[in-house]
Amino acid sequence: MNIIERAMLGRSPLPREELASVPAGDAPAPRSLDSMIERAAVIAKPEPSRVNPPKRTQHSTVLDFDRLRAMGMLVPDARRSQIKEEYRHIKRPLLMNAAGKGATLAEHANLIMVTSSRPGEGKTFTACNLALSIAAERDRTVLLVDADVIKPSLAKTLGFEAGRGLVDLLIDEQIELADVLVDTNVPSLTVLPAGSAHHLSTELLASENMRKLAVEMSNRYSDRIIVIDSPPLLVTTEASVLATLAGQIVMVVEASRTHQSQVQEALALLDSNQIVGFVLNKAQRVLGADYYGYGYGYGYGYGYGYGYGADQREGTEE
Repeated sequence: MNIIERAMLGRSPLPREELASVPAGDAPAPRSLDSMIERAAVIAKPEPSRVNPPKRTQHSTVLDFDRLRAMGMLVPDARRSQIKEEYRHIKRPLLMNAAGKGATLAEHANLIMVTSSRPGEGKTFTACNLALSIAAERDRTVLLVDADVIKPSLAKTLGFEAGRGLVDLLIDEQIELADVLVDTNVPSLTVLPAGSAHHLSTELLASENMRKLAVEMSNRYSDRIIVIDSPPLLVTTEASVLATLAGQIVMVVEASRTHQSQVQEALALLDSNQIVGFVLNKAQRVLGADYYGYGYGYGYGYGYGYGYGADQREGTEE
């Protein structure tokens, strides 16, 4: 067996005893021998695997940060603002629960559903800002899902045209999750739009496909938080169906307008063992520490008493 053959088999070019018996005059120069071995190794290198790499997101959008800032929303810049501080307080217990370090352990705690009792309380505004705030964390990525499939407004709020989305994924087995996700210029934020309208939206959200999708989204990446913009609880049946999949629920309550009875009626549609938090939205002033723990005595709940202030009350989207 010659030197090249031995090198291609990953063996020493010559056995130790053969190397010792080669006359000095006949031995190739060290540099020449090294070159031959390197060349043989390159020739013998196996072809790279032809297994297809994981499918990446096919769509992307560039969010207009100036537009979002003018709407009173969070943007990834170095400026300090009241609303950034408020969402730091709001997201912290959610992230603690998602990491299994909260007061109550919940399955799929990284699935956070944002809802309200009725339309117009600011749930989409809150879901977007919550997602943007969590995306600023160094060790977290965020998937923002528009599950308000009857009246989707998440893409419009963020300022881009949505194509296929959640509904299309649920009705067409040929569509993969990567086909409908939308990357953004916020590196840690990805969006799943609502997709096409469908007359069986409640049944789709209650389907086994939706349950499997929720589990997949929850388990695929250990650092991912899924923020789901849900319909209002008192308007459609979709919200209460989605709530069974979520590990945590954020209830948006409009200050000075939503009645306690409406919130209690909405909460009655949820499992009493679920983790439910409250965000008081559109407050005329920032609420103080006396309001922390604001809630309605529903099962285990924690509350947030952080408003947006008079200059940041444009979060009127549903």
